[in-house]
Amino acid sequence: MEFSWVEKYWPLLLSGAYQTVALLVISVSIGFVLAIGLAFAQVSGGRVTRVLARGYCTFFRGTPLLIQLWLLYYGVGSLLPMIPGLRQSFMWPVLREGFFFAAVSFTLNYAAYEAEVLRGALLAVPKGELEAGRAFGMSRFTLIRRIWLPRAIRIALPTIAGEVVMQLKATPLAFTVTVMDLYAVAYKVRQDTLLVYEPLFVVTIFYLILTAIIVRCFGFVEAQVPQRR
Repeated sequence: MEFSWVEKYWPLLLSGAYQTVALLVISVSIGFVLAIGLAFAQVSGGRVTRVLARGYCTFFRGTPLLIQLWLLYYGVGSLLPMIPGLRQSFMWPVLREGFFFAAVSFTLNYAAYEAEVLRGALLAVPKGELEAGRAFGMSRFTLIRRIWLPRAIRIALPTIAGEVVMQLKATPLAFTVTVMDLYAVAYKVRQDTLLVYEPLFVVTIFYLILTAIIVRCFGFVEAQVPQRR
């Protein structure tokens, strides 16, 4: 196998790795916050709120991520330049990039999946713990912040780790909307050098290492906060 090309392309590989990690961090962090709201909306919201939250999760979990990404990039993205003054605004350098649409699409999709995970975890929290909190006079917000949500996250930690890994494996789709992530760099190397397996091998090793780091981090966190029986 030939790897002499790495010396020439290593700055591009680093940049692609950064783009991949940035997409993962943005979509997971913001998506998790959205998922918390969606989960509580389904568990304890009003009728309209529950219907809207379930509809959101059904749409984003029931349609391919690639289609969602293309609808945003080629659909919404083509309409943005028509908004008066947007091209001259400070937001245009961000809104015109494929990275923005990839981040939004990945975030909305991740939030839908994670909301279902958290919904199940919220329902799995023992009712006695919530009743004990109410008996101590906790307000609804305090009860959620100190008991309900932390317990649900502890319950869902193994599944959350799996969802983060799945999100990592979805990041190469950003390549389809001109994002120069690590897979896009591998594709460019293949075009320039006609090497097929070597660039893909490098990408595979990167994803394996990052997956191992994610699993170890979640394993460490889970060991520090053991489930109560």
